[in-house]
Amino acid sequence: MSDTAAAGRRIFTGVEASGKFPIEYRFTHARNGNRRLMVVFANLNAPEEYGWGNGVLDRTRSNILWIRDKFDGVNSYYLCKEMDFSLEESVIGLISRVMHALDLTPADCIMFGSSKGGTAALYYGLKYGFRDIVASVPQFEIGSFVKEHMKPTARFMMGEGVPEHNVGIIDALLPETVWRSGNRDANIYLISSPQDEQYRQHVEPYLGHFRDYSNFNFIYNDSPLIAGHGKVTLRNLPVMLGLANLLVDGVTPRIGTIRNGYEEPDRGTAGIDDYLRSTSRLKDTFAAPQVHAPVQGGTTPGRTVLFAGSAPGAVRVSLWENGKFLTSPQVGPDGNWSWDPGRDWAVGKHVVRLFAVDPAGFHSPRTEVVFTVPPRSPAAAAPASGGPPSAGLPFPGRTPTALPAPVVSVPAPGQQVSGPVIGLMGYAQGAAHVGFTEDGMPLGMTPVAPDGGWSWESGWSWMDGQHTVECYAVDPNGTESPRSAVTFGVVNALDGLTPGYRPA
Repeated sequence: MSDTAAAGRRIFTGVEASGKFPIEYRFTHARNGNRRLMVVFANLNAPEEYGWGNGVLDRTRSNILWIRDKFDGVNSYYLCKEMDFSLEESVIGLISRVMHALDLTPADCIMFGSSKGGTAALYYGLKYGFRDIVASVPQFEIGSFVKEHMKPTARFMMGEGVPEHNVGIIDALLPETVWRSGNRDANIYLISSPQDEQYRQHVEPYLGHFRDYSNFNFIYNDSPLIAGHGKVTLRNLPVMLGLANLLVDGVTPRIGTIRNGYEEPDRGTAGIDDYLRSTSRLKDTFAAPQVHAPVQGGTTPGRTVLFAGSAPGAVRVSLWENGKFLTSPQVGPDGNWSWDPGRDWAVGKHVVRLFAVDPAGFHSPRTEVVFTVPPRSPAAAAPASGGPPSAGLPFPGRTPTALPAPVVSVPAPGQQVSGPVIGLMGYAQGAAHVGFTEDGMPLGMTPVAPDGGWSWESGWSWMDGQHTVECYAVDPNGTESPRSAVTFGVVNALDGLTPGYRPA
C-alpha cells in the first residue's frame, strides 16, 4: 500500500515478517536516481512511532526507510523483548533486505535518529558496519533510562520486575559496542548539548570511547536559548538535516578529496519494487472496515460528525482525508470502533478513506465514506431565548441522550500523578466505550466492561504540569453522553517532552 506525501513522494508501507518479530516500515524512493539509503529510527514520542515522518525529510534526495518502534503498544529501542534479541535480528534483517533490494552496501547507508532513535543509529551503525551515522542527543545507559522514565518499555525489554542484572546488561550494550566496534572509519556525527538534562549521564562520560575513531565529529550545542531534552532535540534537527543532505550527496565534512553526486537516474528499480510488493501491508483476505456512521452519501444533521463502525479481527482503524492522517481509534473486543473529533467540519462534501490494521500490522483493503456537511441554518446559529440550544449537550446541535457522563475515579480531581505514563479509571453504566480528549485533541478510546468499569493507559510520556482531560461515553448505537472532566497534575515526567501519539 502506498500514499503520496505532501511533497509528492510516494510512501510505501509494509511489514517484514521473515524474522521472529514482524517489523513495520515506511519507504520512499530516492529522487533523481540518488544512490543512498537513509534509515530513520524513531525518537521519543514520535507520532505512530515513526521518526521524523512529518514531512521534514521530504527534500532529502536519498531513498528513505522509516522503521517503526512499537511492539505490544510500547517502545523497544529496537533491541529486545524480555531480553530476547531476536527483535534486533528482525530489525537488521529488514534493513539488510531493503539495502540488498536497492543493490547497495553498508557504505551507501546513513543511520539517522535523535533521542532513542539516536541511540539506535549509533548502535546499529557501529555494530553492523554502516559508514555514515547521524545521532542527536542519544541515551547511552539505556536500561537505567527506561527503568526510570519509561516503565512499560522497561518491563517489555527486561521482563516483569525489571531485574537489576538485566538493567546492567542493557546499560552496557551501546558503550561496549562503541568500545569494541571494528568500524573505526565510520563517519560519525554526534550532536548533544549541556542544556539537555540527560547530557551529564548519557553522553559526556562516553565521549572518550570515540578517541580512536578516525572521523568522529562531536557537535556541541551550547545555546542558552534552549533547555530540556525535547527542545534540544528539535533545535538540533536543522543540523541533522544539513549533515544528512551532505552525506546523501557523498560529502563528508572533512579535509580531503570527496566524490559528489551518487545519482544514477536511469537505474532500474525492479529489486526494491519486488521487495515492496512482497512485504506490502495490504492483506486482501482481511476484510475492510464497515462504517455505520456517517451515512454513505448522506448529509449530516449538524457540522459535528461522529464516526462509528465495525472491524472484526482488527486492533485499530486508520482514517485519512485528502492524504492527511486524521486519527487511528482502537477497535474494541466486540469489533466496534468509534471516533468523534469534537470539532466542526467544514461545509461541503467530504471523502474519508479508512483501513483496518490487524495485530501483526497488516492492512485491510480501504473503505471510503462520502458525506456532506450543510451550511448552518440561521435558526441553528442564533441562540434561543433562555440560553443557547446546545446548553448542557456534549456538542452544539447534538441530540440529547439519556446516557450519563462517565465517572472518573482515578485520578482524583487535583491529584498529583507520578509520570511519565498515566492512567485513568472509572465507570460508565450502559456504555460500550469511553473516549478521551485534551484541548480538543483526541487521545484515545477504551472499551467498557459488562459491569460498567473501564480503565485506560496513555502509553506515552506526559509533560509536567496541569492537565484537563474530558471523558465521554458512547453507547452501542454510537450515541455520545455529555462530557465529564478531570484536572490533575503530572510530576516526575521527562521535562520538555510533549505527549506522544496524538492524532491530528
